[in-house]
Amino acid sequence: MINQNNLPNPTKKVAIPDDKNLMGIAQYLKDAQTGHKRSIPPLEQWHPKHCGAMDLKVKANGEWWHEGQLIKRQAMIDLFSSVLWKEEGKFYLKTPVEQIEIEVEDEPLFVNQVDRVEIDGKRYIQLTTTTQDIVIMDQSHPVFMREYASELRPYVHVRFGINALIQRSAFFHLIEMGQLLENDKNETILTLQSGDFHLQLGT
Repeated sequence: MINQNNLPNPTKKVAIPDDKNLMGIAQYLKDAQTGHKRSIPPLEQWHPKHCGAMDLKVKANGEWWHEGQLIKRQAMIDLFSSVLWKEEGKFYLKTPVEQIEIEVEDEPLFVNQVDRVEIDGKRYIQLTTTTQDIVIMDQSHPVFMREYASELRPYVHVRFGINALIQRSAFFHLIEMGQLLENDKNETILTLQSGDFHLQLGT
């Protein structure tokens, strides 16, 4: 859920970052926030110009690298992940004034926690990413399997066409929440229920 109090304030004066300057973008995003809690701004309402590409890579193992240097500050990763945008199969950092292409090996978000939560008397599956995105599994946010580097991996849809890889320990926890069955082809099927949403997942 987006906290409207933490969205960028259009009336607040902030310095426009230099093109492809990572620290400039970080400072711009910090200055534009009106609160201290992380929130996802309304990226779909922004239509900035494309400003080329930046030497920023999100590796398949979850590491973020900028100009050959590993980004170790989780707060900075959290900040950049809040403005991730996907368009025509490419990933970007998007602000109101610029849209800069970055490289993503697989997906830029990673689920490391799975929980059962109760909402209005119904039990749901809740997935939390390393960057504090909270996703309730439903028809718009299904879990699915996809192959990457000859390995079948589990994902969940998060937002703006962007998915999160469900890390191994979290996926084992997810399996514990469901039922493993075999179909008539001797294939293992994981059945999950989140609220009124039922999902069968071939593993």
